[in-house]
Amino acid sequence: MTYTTTVGPGDGSGNTLSDADAIAELHAAFTAQRAAVRQTPAPEIDQRRQNLGALAGVITRHRQQIRDALSADFAVHPEGFADLVETLGVAGRAAFAAEHLDAWMVPEPRPAGPGLLGTAHISMSYQPKGVIGLISPWNFPFDLSLGPLADMLAAGNRVIIKPSEYTPACAALLREMMAEIFDPAQVTVVTGGLQLAREFPTLPWDHLLYTGNPEVGRLVARAAAENLVPTTLELGGKCPAIVHEDSVTADTVAQIVGTKLVKNGQMCVTVDYCLVPREGINRFIELVKTHMRERLPGFASSPDCTGIITERHLSRLVGLVEEARSRGVEVVKADDAGPETATRRMPLTLVVDPPDDLALMREEIFGPILPIKAYDDIEDAVSYVNRGERPLGLYVFAQDGEAAERVLASTVSGGACVNTCAVQGAVPALGFGGVGRSGHGRHHGVEGFREFSNPRGIVRRGQDDLIDVMFPPYGDMINEVVASVLDAAGAK
Repeated sequence: MTYTTTVGPGDGSGNTLSDADAIAELHAAFTAQRAAVRQTPAPEIDQRRQNLGALAGVITRHRQQIRDALSADFAVHPEGFADLVETLGVAGRAAFAAEHLDAWMVPEPRPAGPGLLGTAHISMSYQPKGVIGLISPWNFPFDLSLGPLADMLAAGNRVIIKPSEYTPACAALLREMMAEIFDPAQVTVVTGGLQLAREFPTLPWDHLLYTGNPEVGRLVARAAAENLVPTTLELGGKCPAIVHEDSVTADTVAQIVGTKLVKNGQMCVTVDYCLVPREGINRFIELVKTHMRERLPGFASSPDCTGIITERHLSRLVGLVEEARSRGVEVVKADDAGPETATRRMPLTLVVDPPDDLALMREEIFGPILPIKAYDDIEDAVSYVNRGERPLGLYVFAQDGEAAERVLASTVSGGACVNTCAVQGAVPALGFGGVGRSGHGRHHGVEGFREFSNPRGIVRRGQDDLIDVMFPPYGDMINEVVASVLDAAGAK
């Protein structure tokens, strides 16, 4: 089978690659990077900063091409948002990492236990893992490939990126940009179809990052486990917004709706559903309709509305709404525009108090559909969230600060926000990732640097230690040491 596309992930000349050629290219790149790691296992800080600077530079130089590629793949994509997240977000992460490398790379001293180890110097050092595989998703093609790349380069690694086949224009541009600034033995991008996607996680990587859905994440983890490859999985999930009775307000609605309409709902940390006090549901719905009418009239036909990535994805979303309507559930179209089939744009749709067996309550929605579930007291809302899988993000809206803290203390999620949504995924200094079915591991900031580093404990022997007491033959000395330790423990 030959992988073809109108844009054509290929060899850089505009030619598409067959699956066999793409897989061969992957293996050749992996072999070259492994050889480079053996030659230079731990790049110096100046080289790492140079790599990060090159990354920040190339992403800003190609700002317009990034806009064009996103528009080609999504049919419609807002340019300002592309600049903010896909360009400046990546450049900001690279700059943040470069700024903090001095502190991150310093070995951390640990207590030595002078009774046994004397004047030994104990430290934890962070060394590069080696060659890292990075499987990035289609919804943020640059941010979720080049953002984690910044962490990986800061940690001194070499990286092979496999972008999504759903965004061929973005994949081709990623390939071009990385080839512009990096030797393939440092960073390269491989593009292809299903066979390449299946082959990629089977290599003996030193670490593998996958961002996507839990079903594919399970397959990736299983393939990686064959080689005992450590993984970072960012898998999304159904992120709830819990609205306290004191916060059924226009400000709350503006935060929730604004977040939901980013990428037209195609964001792993968006609000998947809302939990609203039963007596406040009608007010909440009216506030949403007012917000759309006054601040976003005709949104689904505007250039700020991102197209759904494919017709198949759009058909799935339409099917979710139709299933709810066929079951007699109240469905409210909150936008006075759309849908627009040609540009795959769909209006914001509210589904009021749907039963839990509907597909839109069992699956991550990933589109502009917002279920609104009623609750009777805040403990019921917390219990509802806790009965489900642990989400990637959890959002609490409450003017009562103590109530918000109680919700945070009673729930578990990858990240959380109070009185806003999704911002936990946009802070360069804040480790980002999931828990349970929403993933594991972290990137961003020092957590990202450490995620892609090998934490290496080092003991440098000093003087006046009792290390030799551990060696046979064992006699009076070991008994004296054990007795002294037991006496000390008893004294405490």
